[in-house]
Amino acid sequence: MLVFRSEEHVNRWCEMRGLDRGAVFTPEQLWALAKPWHGKRLDRGWKRFTPAEAEGVFAGAGLTGPFWHL
Repeated sequence: MLVFRSEEHVNRWCEMRGLDRGAVFTPEQLWALAKPWHGKRLDRGWKRFTPAEAEGVFAGAGLTGPFWHL
């Protein structure tokens, strides 16, 4: 994960390296994703999310679109 100052910074960074732009999200969305994604991993009996469950976690953080489909 990389942190950028602005959308323009993301675009410039990708252009300079000849890379396609990937997913971009805000710190608030990152926190909304991190809480359910990592919150119970140390619990006894924790199980990995199914693809459908993972997409639900992504959507709950406002992360939608083709990049987030598994």
